Amino acid sequence: MKKLAKTNAMRILDQAKIPYHIQCYEQDQPDRDYGLSIAAMLNEDPNRVFKTLITETNDHHVFVFALPVNCELDLKKAARAVQVKSLALVPVKSIFALSGYVRGGCSIIGMKKQYPTIIHESALRYETIFISGGKIGVQLEANPHAMMAFIKAQSADIVFTSNHDSL
Repeated sequence: MKKLAKTNAMRILDQAKIPYHIQCYEQDQPDRDYGLSIAAMLNEDPNRVFKTLITETNDHHVFVFALPVNCELDLKKAARAVQVKSLALVPVKSIFALSGYVRGGCSIIGMKKQYPTIIHESALRYETIFISGGKIGVQLEANPHAMMAFIKAQSADIVFTSNHDSL
């Protein structure tokens, strides 16, 4: 078996001495239910598998949000959480330029710049959560408190209420 090369997210967690476990999966291209299929492939609760979404304001201030893969980002709640009037998801073509990661492999750890980050409050209920490892096919399981403290992330309710009921 070929050895997995360390991603930027792994190197940064190693430097910060934040323990993590690597989980790999097979999937070529992200699809509409990408996060849910990752949770299923890992045989994990979708409430513990978090996706990373990048947003921006009209004047191009960037904010990052992490939320369970079975939820949708409520842009109004997200805007309130970062105290701005409104937010929009960045176009897919902008993800790499802003983060250094591709769609489907975008991690809250190790972006080109550390943007203000909000993680859904449900993450704090778990000893560990899964985040992207920085490339398609790699997830990292780590303690949400340790990651949040390291990247100075905040927590908030940022998902649509109808999806939040299962959390």
